[in-house]
Amino acid sequence: MHVFVTGGSGFIGRAVVADLVAAGHEVTGLARSEASASLVKDLGAAVHLGDLHDLDGIRRAAAAADGVVHLANTHNWAHLEESSRTERAAVQTISDTLVGSDRPFVLASGVAFGLDRTVTEHDRIPTGSDPVRGGSENLALSYAEKGVRVIAARFAPTVHGEGDAGFISIVAQAARRRGTSVYTGEGNNRWPAVHRSDAARLVRLGLENAPAGTILHAVAEEGVPVRQIAGALADRLGVPAKSAPAEQIADEIPFVGRYLAGDFPATSTRTRDLLGWGPAGPTLLDDIAAGHYDQP
Repeated sequence: MHVFVTGGSGFIGRAVVADLVAAGHEVTGLARSEASASLVKDLGAAVHLGDLHDLDGIRRAAAAADGVVHLANTHNWAHLEESSRTERAAVQTISDTLVGSDRPFVLASGVAFGLDRTVTEHDRIPTGSDPVRGGSENLALSYAEKGVRVIAARFAPTVHGEGDAGFISIVAQAARRRGTSVYTGEGNNRWPAVHRSDAARLVRLGLENAPAGTILHAVAEEGVPVRQIAGALADRLGVPAKSAPAEQIADEIPFVGRYLAGDFPATSTRTRDLLGWGPAGPTLLDDIAAGHYDQP
């Protein structure tokens, strides 16, 4: 099929585009710069120049495709409300464009929304909550009854691998700055994790096979204790690992620090049963030990 991918030049997006192309799909990637366009082209995909603010362009590209994968986000941590509004507008535009077509629409979401137990694919994000992506999952899923094959791909907080500039990279940078790799309390709180190659394969399988209204969990490890993550980073960076107050960590590591104290275990049992998906890539601790987070 012809797939329009937003965020195709990003860390996860490049893996998704490469996986789709390798599986024989035709891909058009949204790119906001010539540098991003070059990355998309190098993967064997066509380019649609624009960004998430160009709703007319997104509408045209979605209308011309057999399916859409939405991975892009402005990631404006300093202005989350603005980022959320941009995200919702893009999801609304794509969803409206696909109404009545039964075409697939896979959108990125997350598992870290703060239940007091392990999150499963049966759990819905509480109505009225305002997660980082602006509540776009619930918005998109409402279109499953309007002739859109909507699939929510919830990524683990840590999608890891060589070249990752996400949460673990930010935590590693903070450890280098302060000379200590930190965790809160006993460090028993857990972060789910998935390698980018496994996440990319899940997106493709969902696009190809998942029914409307499906929630998928891109989760290979249900919960890696944060103390183990801090210890692995400490070993690689040559610094001590120790507990620190949650408030201090939140101040020292903007945005990410407040999540470092969170406990976000999540399962992917239903996803594995539905799609026959299973992780094949390295674990998070394997990637840290391989030195992928050594350099700034």
